[in-house]
Amino acid sequence: MAYKITDDCTACGTCIDECPVEAISEGDIYVIDPDICTDCGSCADVCPVEAIEPE
Repeated sequence: MAYKITDDCTACGTCIDECPVEAISEGDIYVIDPDICTDCGSCADVCPVEAIEPE
C-alpha cells in the first residue's frame, strides 16, 4: 500500500529529500507515485503539516 499526499500539502519540500526511491514529484501539491512508493513512511514521518497518509 502506497502513501498519498492530501490537499493539506504546503509544498515545503521536506518529504522529497526523505524518499529513498524518489517517488515524490514537486508541484502545487506534491504527488507520490504509487508504483514506485515502497510504503516506508519516511515522508509521513517528516511532514510538518501531516499531509501524508497511507492510501
